[in-house]
Amino acid sequence: MPEFLTLLPPDQARDKLLSHLSKAIVAPEPLAVDSAVGRVTAEDVVAPHPLPEFPRTTVDGYAVRARDTFGATDSLPTYLHLIGEVPMGDEPSFEVGAGQCALIHTGGMLPKGADAVVMLEYTQHIVGAGSSRPEIEIFRSVADGENVIRIGEDVAKDQLVIPKGTVLRPAEIGGLMALGITSLRVANKPKIGLISTGDEVIEPGQRPRPGQVRDINSYTLGALVEKSGGEVVRYGIFGDQFEVLKEAAAKALNECDVVIITAGSSASTRDMTAEVIRQLGEPGVLVHGINTRPGKPTILGVCQGKAVIGLPGNPVSALVNGYLFVVPVVEKLLGALPKPKATVQAELTVNLPSQAGREDWWAVKLSMGGGKWIAEPIFGKSNLIFTLAAADGLLKIHPDATGLSAGELVEVVLI
Repeated sequence: MPEFLTLLPPDQARDKLLSHLSKAIVAPEPLAVDSAVGRVTAEDVVAPHPLPEFPRTTVDGYAVRARDTFGATDSLPTYLHLIGEVPMGDEPSFEVGAGQCALIHTGGMLPKGADAVVMLEYTQHIVGAGSSRPEIEIFRSVADGENVIRIGEDVAKDQLVIPKGTVLRPAEIGGLMALGITSLRVANKPKIGLISTGDEVIEPGQRPRPGQVRDINSYTLGALVEKSGGEVVRYGIFGDQFEVLKEAAAKALNECDVVIITAGSSASTRDMTAEVIRQLGEPGVLVHGINTRPGKPTILGVCQGKAVIGLPGNPVSALVNGYLFVVPVVEKLLGALPKPKATVQAELTVNLPSQAGREDWWAVKLSMGGGKWIAEPIFGKSNLIFTLAAADGLLKIHPDATGLSAGELVEVVLI
């Protein structure tokens, strides 16, 4: 039986794989902004005009000259003449002069002459004695610019607002719409070919006979690929026949940007994935064996400039290593900028053993207790998919450690 000659740490193995791949090889495509959430920008976006384009108020109140309110208090209010109301959606036709004010509503355009807004709750509407001109009693002073957004305060004209490689979130979608940008170029979704192997593997819709199992990996990994921004192409299930598997892998490599083969990666006389990858093109297998649990038999290769990844057949191992290796490849092909992973700090409930020199990943369930997150490890073998389905995150034990202690504060990567 062949052995794993070299086990690389996951970070080193991932860097080796990514170093052999070109950046953002997937061509961009134009897309309507309202359909672009989750997509990656393929170009820098600059503001065609300032935002806002006119000074506007952030509150309901009265537009004033700030200096006319200085010294105003509850016991010594200031009185200003009301000269009008700012129309919503239009430019005021008047100018605020000394000793004057104008009623204004949130989002309204600040009249000329005004430089601040007094909130409505700090005022009182009265009628001046012996005069038909209404006055406003001001109980609080405001500073120049208070309760006002100035021209370009959010975004200046020609400012870079969204760099190339940004994953568009709802906030970016709103910002683009505010600037009148209704379409832009995004990275096309890389096509990820998925191949399942094994004489014992059948389609999920079939009834398994004793000794058979339903295909899980092509669907968990497919969901992970789609969540990461890729497009899934499933090639089906192939038995343990070298030439048949090689032909399917060659077809997938020709049609897709990445190929993932599940099962057939461990050190067994029936496991052929590594040899298939070697024959698909140069440089072939880069890494065979990762110093981690689960997922030791993972294979990382590059053929004809495209990543070809062999993942273990055990569903938990395949999915955990999908997070470690497949997601970074998809993000690189998209040209996505590096972004931090969502994590929480949590208190570990039990002792967790680990082998020194090996990176271990544990599925954990999170709960809130005593005002802090509690991380409870989910114990189970790597072929039990519901151990991972019950998890909220993954906990890493560093290879320098021999385990973690109950009560220790740990970082959990949310999944």
